[in-house]
Amino acid sequence: MTDNALHIVDLQKRYPTGVEALRGVSIDIKPGEFYGLLGPNGAGKSTLIHCTTGLAQPTGGAIEVFGNDAISDYAEARQAVGLAPQEINLDHFLTTEETLDFHGGYFGMPKRERRERTEELLETFSLTAKAGDRTRTLSGGMKRRLVLARAVMHRPRLLILDEPTAGVDVELRLELWHYVQKINQEGTTILLTTHYLEEAEQLCNKIAFIADGQIVAEGTSEVLAERFGVPNLEDAYLALVGRKELSRSHVEVVP
Repeated sequence: MTDNALHIVDLQKRYPTGVEALRGVSIDIKPGEFYGLLGPNGAGKSTLIHCTTGLAQPTGGAIEVFGNDAISDYAEARQAVGLAPQEINLDHFLTTEETLDFHGGYFGMPKRERRERTEELLETFSLTAKAGDRTRTLSGGMKRRLVLARAVMHRPRLLILDEPTAGVDVELRLELWHYVQKINQEGTTILLTTHYLEEAEQLCNKIAFIADGQIVAEGTSEVLAERFGVPNLEDAYLALVGRKELSRSHVEVVP
């Protein structure tokens, strides 16, 4: 048995076009960690998530979720994972309540447990008043709440959040922060990708930078800042993407 929640070794993904999205990525996430994966668009973040959750087939390497091979023993590994994807992929013909209930059924939850868990999550994510509404009628913020509620419906041991607060207002962003911090403190392991550096700094106890399909640095915010010889995580990221000139320290304060 592994002592990692997620164990990835030399993960490679090459598309038929010849594009190498992942070029030997290796990461270990311990149970209970809140792990951030940061990088520019096209760096390989979503591809790594798709390979881990069975949405894409890796070209090479190995992935284990709590000791289960995510490639050869997909069903057992996937049972432990909850995914909130970057794209809102709800069934427009289901109601909010049905969305959660069907998801729980897919993961083998008994009817009574599904009903109780659905009521709990509708309350938690302020969706109770929308329980009978078709998902296509929900606002963007409500859809984002539902995507996250669906991801945690079956109480996954590993929760993967791919840009979970993209395009949401400040209130909802903070609500989601509080919720994911709470379940992380209760033992849920979380992998987060985000372009909001303050989000990663606030939530994650370990962060990795990915660029051109490779992990180029890993550690706490302080370790990464030291690694790039800068005062903070934001400046470390700007150094990673070759845009040091954008540092806030270079912005003139207008009196």
